[in-house]
Amino acid sequence: MALDGTGTRPADRALGFDRFVFDRFDFVYLPSRDVAADVAHFTAGLGGELVFAIERFGTRVAMVRLAGGGPELLLAQHLEGDQPILVFRVEDLDAAIEELGGREVALGSHFEMPFGVGVELSGPGPQRVAIYERTRPERGDSLAGRRDF
Repeated sequence: MALDGTGTRPADRALGFDRFVFDRFDFVYLPSRDVAADVAHFTAGLGGELVFAIERFGTRVAMVRLAGGGPELLLAQHLEGDQPILVFRVEDLDAAIEELGGREVALGSHFEMPFGVGVELSGPGPQRVAIYERTRPERGDSLAGRRDF
């Protein structure tokens, strides 16, 4: 649906919502059975840039950048299921949760990541979407260049 010039969809404004809930599409969180092999595919094969590859708490996670404008890919050994999670940044997680609750969106699991805290949103289909607040940008940025594997 088209925006009306204010950053709001007319149907949302009719429901009393005056802005987007999501600020930015930051990450695609991808489950991985072999993070090292997936990193090789996304870097050597597809030409992506490895941002970091960490091994901690018995699991591996790597970030790969495929394009200059994001979103970054997070390859995660610990992520359950086969569906990726689309992770959107919000300015204020509590306010976003409250607003989504007003839209009768159910919440799934809360999570922490180096960049901040978030929550997965439940939906009627197999798609997975999450929101997070970037409360620790310095922590996430400090991982750049780290290569544990």
